[in-house]
Amino acid sequence: MLRFLKRWFRRLFAKQDVKLGLYGPPNSGKTTLANRICKDWLGEELGKVSKMAHETREIQMKESVTIKSKDGRELQFNLVDTPGIATKVDYEEFLKAGMPEKKAKKRAKEATKGVIDSIKWLDDMDAVVVVLDATTDPYSQVNITIIGNLQAREIPVTIAANKVDLRKANMKKIQAAFPQYNIVGISAKYGKNINNFYEEVFDLIGA
Repeated sequence: MLRFLKRWFRRLFAKQDVKLGLYGPPNSGKTTLANRICKDWLGEELGKVSKMAHETREIQMKESVTIKSKDGRELQFNLVDTPGIATKVDYEEFLKAGMPEKKAKKRAKEATKGVIDSIKWLDDMDAVVVVLDATTDPYSQVNITIIGNLQAREIPVTIAANKVDLRKANMKKIQAAFPQYNIVGISAKYGKNINNFYEEVFDLIGA
């Protein structure tokens, strides 16, 4: 309840300080979505993306992102891109991808710290977009852990089902897994349905 009141007062009296977090498992497309948002509204990207898991291992934030709705409203927030949350980070997965052992262990250590930081930052979030890969099973332990943490903190949530441009994408399965949330299917890479996503962000933050 105290966390809810803290977020409510911050949103009421200091709109520019509203923090919108992008959360989700590794390789779901969080940084790709962050880059899409920043390119659309600021003309620049936020971070580096890679096919290898845990490319983003530190919190990245872009302040004062202002988006516009279809009816002309404006919404300003600080965009927070977080490291992918995993229940376990094993350096051997990086070895299998061809990474040298020393580098793999370093990456695993950094990724583990990134997961911890992501959870800590939840206490500062006013709203969260959970970015899920629409081609994978939504009932994973990681997804349940993420949703559970958000529910415990009473943080407003929208789910972005990413990669709907791929044939294996299954929106119905994600909707069935999380019926309590608004879900918007997008392709962060190609910008598909991104305008509907922005409208969801307006509803999420309550502008």
